[in-house]
Amino acid sequence: MKKIPRGLTDKDMIKNYVEEQSVEAQMLAAAKKAEKLRRVEEAEAPPEPLAKAGFTKELTEQLGMELLALKIELGASGVKSYNFKVKRDGEKIILTVIDKKS
Repeated sequence: MKKIPRGLTDKDMIKNYVEEQSVEAQMLAAAKKAEKLRRVEEAEAPPEPLAKAGFTKELTEQLGMELLALKIELGASGVKSYNFKVKRDGEKIILTVIDKKS
């Protein structure tokens, strides 16, 4: 370490001193950067299709689970090839399984 010359003011003595960044400051900066990046990506994300309007993530997951259970039941009963028919009856949406007989 170099000696500090005599007769310097306090300001002159610490003129070129650069404090190292603490781990806490590094983590906070990384978190802020990640949050900013997330917001930018969210803003640039394409809008949801109009057909999915009003579907929350939970509702979509619940619908997927029910369709999976239906597929398992169809497989257990021997139906291997089928299509779905969607019909609206007032406030109800009816999903009917149509067996494609090969």
